[in-house]
Amino acid sequence: MKYNEISHFSHPQHKLKFEYTEALFKCDGCREVGIGSRYRCATCDYDLHMHCALPSPSISHPFYTKCSFQFLPRPPGPAPRYCNACEKDITGFLYHCKACGFDLHPCCAKLPVVLSDDDVKLYLYRKVSASCHRCGRKGRSWSYRSSCKKYNLHVACVKEMLVESWHEMGCTAGRGGSNRKLETRIPSLKGTLLQKP
Repeated sequence: MKYNEISHFSHPQHKLKFEYTEALFKCDGCREVGIGSRYRCATCDYDLHMHCALPSPSISHPFYTKCSFQFLPRPPGPAPRYCNACEKDITGFLYHCKACGFDLHPCCAKLPVVLSDDDVKLYLYRKVSASCHRCGRKGRSWSYRSSCKKYNLHVACVKEMLVESWHEMGCTAGRGGSNRKLETRIPSLKGTLLQKP
């Protein structure tokens, strides 16, 4: 068996090969955007995040100590589901707690606890009462907050910032660009946020 290729229930017709890319892709499992490590079928243009290709059957999360999240290939029941971390719709793979009804995108379930832009470190919190410095709204979603409490960013807003940053880097990818881990690098917070009133 080759360790750089796998068989996956969601794409039984071909094996998926491990690769690293600095180009954006849409995961065919959870339907969220990705960059970096993935499993791919080039024949069918089928991509899976690492978390979606090799999911844990069940996980726990420190924000929900009484929950046991089970991996599911599709949302349960007929009602629309949203991710408790980012508040975005869930249309593909997910982790679901049957007892509580909570749902997490696979990537949101594995969010890094700390993000950095070189000058500022942001820490993941389940609840932040302050408004998001990017969109200006308060929300139920998880947020990243700096220890100085100057910056508060919804998980969804951080995801948008990352995608925008990855788009910009697409112009320079492959030209001696940074080899820092793209998945947890956020663009500089200076000048990218709403000014506090």
